[in-house]
Parts: sequence; C-alpha cells; structure tokens
Amino acid sequence: MKALLLLALTVAVSAGPSASRFDGVKVFRLKPDNEYHVNEIKNLADKIKLNFWTPEGADLVTSHLNVDIQVNDEDVLLVKDLLQRSGMEYEVLIEDLQKAIERQFDNKHRSTVGYSYEKYNSWEKIAEWAESMATENPTLVTKTQIGQTFEGRPMVLLKLGKNTGFAKPAIFMDCGIHAREWISPAFCQWFVKEAVTSYGSDPEMTSLLNNMDVLVLPVFNIDGYVYTWTRDRMWRKTRSKNSGTTCVGTDPNRNFNAGWCTVGASKQPCSETYCGSRVESEIEVKAVADFIRKNRSIIKAYLTIHSYSQLLLFPYSYTTDLAAHHSELLDIARTASNALYSLYGTRYTSGPGAVTIYPAAGGSDDWAYDLGIKYSFTFELRDEGRFGFLLPESQIKPTCEETMLAVKYIATYVQEHNY
Repeated sequence: MKALLLLALTVAVSAGPSASRFDGVKVFRLKPDNEYHVNEIKNLADKIKLNFWTPEGADLVTSHLNVDIQVNDEDVLLVKDLLQRSGMEYEVLIEDLQKAIERQFDNKHRSTVGYSYEKYNSWEKIAEWAESMATENPTLVTKTQIGQTFEGRPMVLLKLGKNTGFAKPAIFMDCGIHAREWISPAFCQWFVKEAVTSYGSDPEMTSLLNNMDVLVLPVFNIDGYVYTWTRDRMWRKTRSKNSGTTCVGTDPNRNFNAGWCTVGASKQPCSETYCGSRVESEIEVKAVADFIRKNRSIIKAYLTIHSYSQLLLFPYSYTTDLAAHHSELLDIARTASNALYSLYGTRYTSGPGAVTIYPAAGGSDDWAYDLGIKYSFTFELRDEGRFGFLLPESQIKPTCEETMLAVKYIATYVQEHNY
C-alpha cells in the first residue's frame, strides 16, 4: 500500500505529456578557493548546460563560496574529470535527482483526505484551502484577489487580523516567488493556520492580530509552481513568453525596480536570473508592486520567504552600500535568528544580501525598503544543501515551527516600533 501511495505521488509531480524526469542527474557542490577555480566553473557553464542551485548563475560564482550545480547524466564524467584536473574540492550532494524528488514525499502520515500542513500541497488544493480559511474564520480572515497570473490564475491574498472597522498597520508576507522552493508556500500555509488556531490563546499572536493585519500571499509565482507539479520539478521562473525566443519566463525576484538588471541578473531570456524586458514586466510582479504601493501608508514590514541556505537577509542586495537602518535591521535579524535557533538548533546567518552572499539586483526586499518599508527581510529556509530545493516533507513541521519563532519576533518588534 505504501509503495502504491508513493507511486501515485510521484506521478502527481511528473504528470503531463512531456514531464521531465531526472534519472541519473546529480547535484554537485563545488568549493572554489581561487580565481582559477572560478574561471573553470564559468568555462564549464559555457560548454554544457548546468542548472545552478546556488548561487543562481555562473556570473555570481566567487572564490570561497560553495557552488551547487545540477548536472545531467551524460555530462557527469566530463564534470568529474574537469574537477579532478583542476584540483578543486567537491562533493556529490544528490546522487540521483529523480530518486530525491520521489523521496521528498516521506511523510508517513500523508493522506489523500483532508488538508495537511505537513505535506506539500498543489496549487489547486491551496486555492481551495484559502477559500475555506476565509469562509470558516470570517472575523479573522479576509480573502481578496490582487491580480492574475500570466496564465490567468487568480492571485489570492489572505488578510489576517481582527476586524476593527478601520485600517490598521500591516505586515506583508509572500511565499513561492521562485517556483521550485516548495517549503516556502508550505510556511505561508503554516503561518495562517497558526494565526487562526492560536488567536485568543497565544498572547503574542492575539496582540498582533488585534493591533495589526498580516497580509499573506500564499503563492506568488503560481504558474511556475503549477509547472513544478506537472512538468518540471526544478522550474524556477515565471511562465511568461519572451519575444524573439522560445525560452520562457523571467526571474520575478530580479524584476523589481531596485537597481534593476545592474548586477547579479541576466539580460538573456534563457537565463535562470533573467531580469525581464523591463521593470515589472511580469504581471505577477506588477500586481504585487501595485498592491503594496496602494497600501504603502499602512504596510510597515515586508517579509519574503525563500529557500534554501538558512539565511535571514535584509537590504541591500543590489549595492554593497549599507542601508540607512543597517544597525537596527542587523540587530533584529540576529535576535530573530537566535529565536529560531532556540527550538532545534538550526543556525542562520544574518546580514545584508550583497555582502552576506552575493550582489543581486531587482529583488523585492530592496524595492520594498526603498519604497519606505523599513522592516524588509528575506528568509532563506532549510537546509544548507543536503536536500536543497527537495526538502523532505518530514522537515516541514520543524522548519515551520522554528521559522514561526523568528517571524513572530519580527512581527512583535514591528508592532512595538511603529513608524
């Protein structure tokens, strides 16, 4: 029975007439420690197709920064030979990507009946869940549509907060801006569940929802997320069409007006970090940006949830200049990371994006900060590469539990430091 269930789940994420399989595909972790190694990686990327997991492209590779790359079966021997000849240290994180995809569904209590927060849910289920949360909790949850995706799906937003009859200060939180980062939407669902179920019993959450609203976008890049369930589990970008090429999609987190396409982004439509034809070219990005601009007077914090690497970042990523509120943001990030660590001992690194990992322009947190939303943070959830984007379902609960502590700390801080 268990084998049949696993088979059904595997089919669910590889459905469709041209679904991608990843048999024999490996994920390598390269450890360049000099410029020669950096150039070898960049040259390799020019020769064969590599899917960069972290950093997100060959142009972002630097010495002393781990590089996780997905290598097709037919290129494995070539890559190993190059690495051995270069003297670069490396390890294989994932021996067979297809098996790793299938193993992520390891929740022994997975059920096809009802809704579970400890498994990965398809967009269709998430959309039904969002509707039911609003229907079943009318005094705390309001569902609105802020736009639609390129393929015409409604962009659903849930407003969490006690209805007071007047506008309250708010926190905006989005998940799933990159399609393959499944733990991200899982956290947004978890947060909504915790808010609804703990209101009235948890003083911290009760105070938050009485005095503020939390605006939750459960899945930002819906079309891409659907595509990861039906065609290509490792898809990252949106699904918009690009003029003059068959390459599809734009990186939505390179499409905001924050140093747009100046660094850490590509002008090539086939790139995973393609910045788009113009600022807010993506209908999803424009919908979010328009909503935040419209509600700028009440939005006091912006949180965007990603994976992986266990980081808590804040502006800036498009420049190495420090943000005006750097010291305060660093203190918040470090204290929030300590709160997260207190539960399971998961260590996070905190700091501004450009100097903590690498420069990248067009990000949503930088854009929100420049708009005047002082408390803007990016979470990169578990893990540090052992599973990467394929975090098993058995880790959803601990990941969400520990992340709740950090998010609640930030939310409480914002509530106490209104501006």
